[in-house]
Amino acid sequence: MVGIGELYKTSATELTSVHRTGFYHILWFQKGSPTHWVDFEPVKIKPNTLLFLNKDTVQRFDNRGNFDGKAILFTESFFCKSEADTRFLRSSILFNDLFSVSQWHVQKSAAPVAGLFEQMETEVKNASDHYQADILHNLLHNLLLLSDRERRRQNFTEVKKGADLDYVMLFRELVENQFRKQKLVSYYAGQLHATEKRLNRATTNVLDKSPKQMIDERIMLEAKRLLAHTNESAKEIGFALGFDEPTNFIKYFRKHHRTTPVEFRARFAH
Repeated sequence: MVGIGELYKTSATELTSVHRTGFYHILWFQKGSPTHWVDFEPVKIKPNTLLFLNKDTVQRFDNRGNFDGKAILFTESFFCKSEADTRFLRSSILFNDLFSVSQWHVQKSAAPVAGLFEQMETEVKNASDHYQADILHNLLHNLLLLSDRERRRQNFTEVKKGADLDYVMLFRELVENQFRKQKLVSYYAGQLHATEKRLNRATTNVLDKSPKQMIDERIMLEAKRLLAHTNESAKEIGFALGFDEPTNFIKYFRKHHRTTPVEFRARFAH
């Protein structure tokens, strides 16, 4: 638990540059209306808004400042004490919304939200003991449950449950774990024991995208993240993403972004 305003004062340079961490973020912007950049897209923030960011997301705080709030950062290993915790975190719309970055405006729910933040802040200041981790875990779980409910009440696009959605979620998880080595739709369809046609129907019905588009989007997102927040060369990044030749990576990047990796880095580099 950290104060955003206080953190901004001491680490403004780092926060307003493109950066990436392995933590999950819950950012409560209590004051101000900043633009928060999430994976190279601007997210407009209204006062008293909770923003949820998945681990490994690339972000950049507004360099104009004039905002304040609180931030909760936690790792997957901290939260996932059981298989149920893992399923909850990986399926929660807060960190896995299919259409947008999750945020919700704190209105009537301000009292319980503020209470949970306050309890966590108090507990963190206590001397560490055998109970502290479990207490913080339970408070965090309650905050996520409350936020999940409130998010669904505020302009959330609910996807009809069924076989199509199941295929999409399983496909996304497979791609997330294997996109660096596997880029063929046929491979993923085989892993799902489905035909390419069936997988295409599922992704089209749910997201209006083909499986190939989803694979390409994930590869490009990782390429952009690496270009923006690391010093690795385009050649090294291409190899890391499974391209045998640097020229193949450059052509691929240009096809999907209409700029070269070097040009992209010049615009977004940390």
